[in-house]
Formats: sequence, structure tokens, C-alpha cells
Amino acid sequence: QEEKKQLTLKVEELERKLESTSAQNIEFLQVIAKREESIHQCQLRLEEKSRECSSLARQLEMAIEDARRQVEQTRERAISRERAAQSKMLDLETQLSRNKTELNQLRRSREDAEHRYESRLQDLRDRLEQSESTNRSMQNYVQFLKSSYDNVF
Repeated sequence: QEEKKQLTLKVEELERKLESTSAQNIEFLQVIAKREESIHQCQLRLEEKSRECSSLARQLEMAIEDARRQVEQTRERAISRERAAQSKMLDLETQLSRNKTELNQLRRSREDAEHRYESRLQDLRDRLEQSESTNRSMQNYVQFLKSSYDNVF
């Protein structure tokens, strides 16, 4: 009877431990679920930022290509006007003056465009660097979570 009583106490103690462990497991599962949701949200934000960076990179490439095309078109117009000026002796001074004025305006426009595009490029680089930093931060956090989960289990 004494032995039965001791066994009953052990069983009760083990049942309490089992309940405590079950409660801890439920808490751990809730924490894991919250962390996984957080990771999922971070991954969604990262994907959105990546898409945004890609879009901005494409816009920049298109803007640079447009600028190249405009420069090429401007060159072609200048060459065409120069040939027309050579063929017209009476309008030589007028055409030369117009070409110089236009060339200066085009240079200023080109410099302004280059400055704007360099500024946009630097902004995109800064955003990309920030996005990469955020990505590294998230990766470090994921590593931390993995190691935390490994330590827990």
C-alpha cells in the first residue's frame, strides 16, 4: 500500500510536469507562429522593396537611353545644320551664330540632364544600399531566430 501510494504520488507529479511541459509547448508554438509571421511580413516587404528597386533601375536605364538618343539626335541635327550652312554662303554668319547659341543651350541642357540623372543614380544607389542593409539585417535576424530555435529545442 505504501508502495502504491508512492507510485500514485509519482504519477501525479509526472502528470503535473506533463501539463507544465504541454503549456510551455503551447507558449513556444505561439511564439514561433508570431516570429514566423514577422519573418513572412519582412520577406514581403523585402520583395516589395526589391521590385521597387528593379522598377527604379529600369526607369533609370530608360532615362539614360533617352538622354543618349537625344544627344545623338542633337548631334545629327547639328551636322545637318552645319552642312546646310556650308551650302548657303549668304546665310553663313546667321547660321553660325544660331548653331553656337543652340550648341550652348544643348550643352547646358545636357549638363542639366546629366546632373539630374547623376543625382537620380546616386539616390537609387543610396536606396539600394539601404535595401541591402535592411536585407542583411533581416538575414541576421533570421539567423538569430534559427539559432534561438535550435537552442530552445
